[in-house]
Amino acid sequence: MSDWDVEPEDDEFNAVMRAVVRQLKLWREAAGMTQAEFGTAIGYGLELVSSVERGRRIPRPEYLDAADEVLGAGGKISAMKGDVAEARYPKKVRDLKKLEAEAVELCAYNNSVVHGLLQTEEYARAIFSARRPTFTEEEVERQVTARLARQEILSPTAGRRVFSFVQCESTLRRPIGGRMLMQRQLERLLEVGQLRNVDLQVIPLDREENAGTDGSFRLLNLTDGATVAFSEAPLSSRVMTNPRETTVLNIRYGVIRAQALSPRESLAFIEKVLGETET
Repeated sequence: MSDWDVEPEDDEFNAVMRAVVRQLKLWREAAGMTQAEFGTAIGYGLELVSSVERGRRIPRPEYLDAADEVLGAGGKISAMKGDVAEARYPKKVRDLKKLEAEAVELCAYNNSVVHGLLQTEEYARAIFSARRPTFTEEEVERQVTARLARQEILSPTAGRRVFSFVQCESTLRRPIGGRMLMQRQLERLLEVGQLRNVDLQVIPLDREENAGTDGSFRLLNLTDGATVAFSEAPLSSRVMTNPRETTVLNIRYGVIRAQALSPRESLAFIEKVLGETET
């Protein structure tokens, strides 16, 4: 999808777009400018300005900045860049980001790749670039940007929530993107593992028992006491809210944590793996 194109079936995004477009048009008309005059003033063609105002094209950040300056909006138009940028994330990512923002506790087990909230930008890009059928360059950048935006919740200033991650040893040793990239990813894990609100554990491959062999999943415990579970599989991710299902995964996650190394032992284990990649 082009950076300018609108996804017609994304209702939430289109609602944001309608509000942005309405403001752009009102500011332009208040300035007494035609679409052609406005386009010339901001350095874009009449066809593009018309498409933006009809909601068929997405205004890029530089378009909004130029409009703000030409129309004398004093930052009011530029302020919409954040709304447009977040709305452009894939709907699945937006929904997950909202739930993560509402959670007081996030628990996740991964046995294929490093969890998205723990990934470096280079690691995330390597993951999306390896997808088959392939993403376009624009789609890769869109997915990477969305993933990095979700990581904001790890910030100490993002609220009082706690995180528990269990990574299978295989995710530490799988050289996605090459050795140098994996070194930086392991360093990132060590960095996040030092945060006071994060417990990061590793379950070694030599463990005779691993309750997570069915695949990766995550649990979000929300402020209202409800639990939402995500079970991840190729081509689809299942969302569960039924207590009968979420309770099963809660029990499974507790067993996985008990089978894994302690957080302190896990950081030492990651340091060991990092040292092996550097030799």
